[in-house]
Amino acid sequence: MRTILVVGGGYAGFYTAWRLEKKLREDEARVIVVDPRPYMTYQPFLPEVVAGSVEARHAAVALRRHLRKTTLITGTVTRIDHAHRTVVIRPAVGGSFSQTYDILVVTAGAVTRKLAIPGVAEHAIGMKHVEEAVAIRDRLLTAFDQAAILPRGPQRQRLLTVTFVGGGFSGVEGFGELLSLARSLLKKYPELDASELSFHLIEARDRILPEVTDEPGRWVVRHLEKRGGHVHLDARLRSAEDGHIVLSTGEEFDSELIVWTAGNGANPMVHNHTDLPIDARGQVVVRADLRVGTDAEPVGDAWAAGDDAAVPDLAVRRPGAATVPNAQHAVRQGKLLAKNLIASLRGHPTKPYRHAGLGTVATLGLGHGIFQWHGIVIKGFPAWVMHRGYHVLAVPTWERKVRVLAVWATALLYGRDIVSLASVQDPRRAFQTGGEPGAEPVGATAGHRG
Repeated sequence: MRTILVVGGGYAGFYTAWRLEKKLREDEARVIVVDPRPYMTYQPFLPEVVAGSVEARHAAVALRRHLRKTTLITGTVTRIDHAHRTVVIRPAVGGSFSQTYDILVVTAGAVTRKLAIPGVAEHAIGMKHVEEAVAIRDRLLTAFDQAAILPRGPQRQRLLTVTFVGGGFSGVEGFGELLSLARSLLKKYPELDASELSFHLIEARDRILPEVTDEPGRWVVRHLEKRGGHVHLDARLRSAEDGHIVLSTGEEFDSELIVWTAGNGANPMVHNHTDLPIDARGQVVVRADLRVGTDAEPVGDAWAAGDDAAVPDLAVRRPGAATVPNAQHAVRQGKLLAKNLIASLRGHPTKPYRHAGLGTVATLGLGHGIFQWHGIVIKGFPAWVMHRGYHVLAVPTWERKVRVLAVWATALLYGRDIVSLASVQDPRRAFQTGGEPGAEPVGATAGHRG
């Protein structure tokens, strides 16, 4: 029986393994998935996790719950030696070890692209994982509690200032959702005023949301600014030391919360620690059927998909075009990869990946959204409903769909939960201090308001 090793349990990896489980015969092959996290994050829900519209755990799909026939290894692949059919795995506990395989599937995904800007590493939070989305929400709720007992002034203004760096989908959706949450919180905080909220979205290009055309992009800017946001175009972050924001435009301000969403980069393991063919962007070179290599020089028993694979985009009539790294492509590539891999095992022909986009849809906060498909643009509440409808259908497993719908229904009746659990980031503090006056960390009980 052959061993299929899947590197990464994200969109592409999860769907590949899930489909292999359903289609492989019992004696045909065994599947191993290696990922440092025991779950797959449904990233389109992270902006709603930030806003408290989706429970954090509902945006995560437990691998062990759904990959019941797959061997799961919680660890990080640090090197791929395909010539010898071996990977090196570093687990969370214990020393690194080698794992052999017969067939390799690389779906390690991209990583947050960071720039060497002073203060970013020390103060910014990313928005690629569930833990980060929860931390962003808790920081905002804690800041409201702290600001409510302070007099107007620089310290209070800093607490009510939020900065998002990056105007792509992740940044714009997170910005819109957090702005929506902040404005709704004002009803619970009579001590604070809407004029004190200061939300900044910084984008180095002259427009946001490159996935939509110019006019819808300009409408999103106007829409966010009408709701009180400040969108800085053609602006670069120069420094964020001690939370003090300095822009290339000369603007400066203090910000309690800094969220970094300035794009993704190639996975360093894939880029630097494999013997597979890599392109100039650090992605694995693959054919249209998701085999690694080219038609002239294929690599045997190696497949790749998702954000770290340069998959030819056959739906675009432009030589050398590759599919953009998004959830739509990763899910569909994972499903096709499993189908083609099984076809290859059984000596059947494989199929090329070809997928025309279903359009672009984004949430801009509770009740606000935008959708575009070619020349058709839908704005506002209908687009927001389309966003929710699409993603509740797209999130894997009925169990997750039902849980998400239940939370949305509860929020419709009673509103979003506004309890901050920032103290879970330091759970032993209360035990260590023994309740000594002044020893409890600021924000440990923040958010417990009516």
